Amino acid sequence: MSNNETNSIRLQAKRSHNREHSVPLYLTSSFLFEDAEQARAVFADEEEGNIYSRYSNPNVDELLTKVCALEKAEDGFAFSSGMAAIFSSMAALLKAGDHVLSARAVFGSTHQLLTKVFSKWGITFSYADTAAPEQWESLITPATKMIIMETPSNPGLELIDLEWIGELKRKHNLILAVDNCFATPILQTPADYGTDLIIHSATKYMDGQGRVLGGIVVGKKELIDEIRFFARHTGPAMSPFNAWVISKSLETLSLRVEKHCENALKLAQTLEGHKALDFVRYPFLPSFPQYELAKKQMKQGGGIVTFAVKGGFEAAKQFVNNLQMISITSNLGDTRTIVTHPASTTHSKLTEEERAATGITPGLIRVSVGLENVNDIIGDIVQALDVIV
Repeated sequence: MSNNETNSIRLQAKRSHNREHSVPLYLTSSFLFEDAEQARAVFADEEEGNIYSRYSNPNVDELLTKVCALEKAEDGFAFSSGMAAIFSSMAALLKAGDHVLSARAVFGSTHQLLTKVFSKWGITFSYADTAAPEQWESLITPATKMIIMETPSNPGLELIDLEWIGELKRKHNLILAVDNCFATPILQTPADYGTDLIIHSATKYMDGQGRVLGGIVVGKKELIDEIRFFARHTGPAMSPFNAWVISKSLETLSLRVEKHCENALKLAQTLEGHKALDFVRYPFLPSFPQYELAKKQMKQGGGIVTFAVKGGFEAAKQFVNNLQMISITSNLGDTRTIVTHPASTTHSKLTEEERAATGITPGLIRVSVGLENVNDIIGDIVQALDVIV
């Protein structure tokens, strides 16, 4: 099966003797062996089999099989959260003295890992600006081992040309890790461009209903083997229940993402030019600075719209407080539309200078556009803006 919609529905764990149509929950901490010899053989990797749910579990295996198919990846591991996936991928593959080249526009917690955690272990990093591709190669040193990036970025929606970055990593023999959370494999597949690791916060669009936490890394088998070893012995594994929930959610991922994109584009088109806003950003708006790149590597523009309210933080706060239907929370990718003010929440731990460098202005608003009737979404946002004009 090669079709994404079919893979996300039909790739299921092996059925039990009960012949269930939908995979059951395997809520067990450990698994039995027929005898002492089988236990020895499974622990010695001479025979396949589950040992302990921190290592593997049928629900987790099913989820990973689906995501690997969607992302055209060889292998994967599922984590308790998206940040556990990012941390473990880097910690498993880097050592003291290594250098990381990162896009400047990364999630706030990824920034904290680079600046506050890995720095204690003798791992250094450099930030490169998305808008200055000529800068990237100049920052690569003999110690550089990995490139890590998001496209589109959170929250500024900055894009990186996956074809170009793939060529750069091959030229310098680096590991390329791409956070594909915002686009999902429905809209783009980084593996097509030579990406080694694809990372997801499965909490977002993969679950899509704000219920459970999860993180996934898929990619080249030799790298996943190292990540699996690290994760098995440090313990950040996804629970069987969360894997079961997310696996079932993948059955509707393509339908949901398509609708998220349709609603987001209509919202962006409506808001563009509103007198209360300095700008509206959405990858499939012709006014988007990287519109041609977005059309080249994404099938649709995604479910996130950002805009800047005139008047800075106070005006942005007034807008948020004026909302009547839309949720105010820090999650995204939900069926319900969500508004976030990044400067005071998700990216508040960055300095003012660091936020400015990634385009996070005091008036910036991130909208995760949900699946409600688009006229209701637009109506709530427009009325909240009209009050502050």
